[in-house]
Amino acid sequence: MSQTEKAVSHAADTVKEAVQEAADTAQQATRSTRRAAASALDKAEEGISAVERELNPFIDDLAARAQELATRGINFCADSSDRARRQLQQASEATTRYVIEQPGRSILLAAATGAAIATAFFMSSRSRK
Repeated sequence: MSQTEKAVSHAADTVKEAVQEAADTAQQATRSTRRAAASALDKAEEGISAVERELNPFIDDLAARAQELATRGINFCADSSDRARRQLQQASEATTRYVIEQPGRSILLAAATGAAIATAFFMSSRSRK
């Protein structure tokens, strides 16, 4: 083998070794990056779990309060509806008693109310034109 061939062979071997070392270094860097990413992911998952553990009682408390408010609202509406129904019933009974006790006045009052409503209706329809 000539001196040139030996030099070329030696240079090729050196390049092969350098490429192999670079490939090994790249693989090590990839493994190291994967380990770091996995570690960061594990820490993030631990952080999320910790936040979740802290928030769960708060969320449960909010849900209980919302349920309590909804129940109170439903009960309030039911009570208000019942109260309004009773007041309407009482007003109806009082009106019926008045009509029975005062039939003449009831007719006059109804006629006056009807006339007032009709007058208001006609006045408002004239003002629109």
